[in-house]
Amino acid sequence: MNPWTRPRTKLRPQLIGTLLSGLLLAACAAPPETAPLPAPTAELSVNTLTPPTPTSTPAPAATQPGATTAPIEPTITAADETAATAPIGCTPGAALTPAQTEGPYYKADTPERASLIDADTPGTKLILSGYVLTTDCQPVAGAWLDFWQADDAGAYDNAGYSFRGHQEADAAGRYELTTVIPGLYPGRTRHIHVKVQAPGGPVLTTQLYFPDEAANARDGIFNPALIVALQSTPASDAATFNFVINTH
Repeated sequence: MNPWTRPRTKLRPQLIGTLLSGLLLAACAAPPETAPLPAPTAELSVNTLTPPTPTSTPAPAATQPGATTAPIEPTITAADETAATAPIGCTPGAALTPAQTEGPYYKADTPERASLIDADTPGTKLILSGYVLTTDCQPVAGAWLDFWQADDAGAYDNAGYSFRGHQEADAAGRYELTTVIPGLYPGRTRHIHVKVQAPGGPVLTTQLYFPDEAANARDGIFNPALIVALQSTPASDAATFNFVINTH
């Protein structure tokens, strides 16, 4: 019989089941083929970083909220207060203004006035001002000042009261006199006579002098401690001098 023409043999159902079971068992026994896991990465998202907790140093006690520091009060003495309010040119413990001779031309009972001139008076106009003070630079309110001097030609008015007059210092001890630069006369340098007195105190009689006068060196009673501070302006000369006197 031709083998190619032999009738096919039918497989039994039991054999088919056995073959299928064997195939399933073989498939389960083989390890599954899986993709390798990616290596872990060291890169982290910035959003996952936790910033370190800052370490703060406590502020000094003086700057802690609610803390107060008592201010250091400066020590102010009576001398400091006096120096702060004293006129320029006066230092507590100041020397008394030197006394000088009255001279032959003094006249009492002068008129009360702060100006010894008028618009027609010849000479270089002079405004003399300053303070009357104690040795501690305290103002002598109401101090009496009496001035007399020669005119521009060096002559005194002994018949009347020209270039003579008295006034009182104000509450700050300040005075101001309007006059002219006195003229020269034989034997003397330029000067202005003055008497100064605190209310109820002794009278100081003295004279005031001018700087850079050639006759100062030849004047027998000239005292440089009595030179005024002088400045020239287009309108007039301005002189300042502070009198330091005893008040009792």
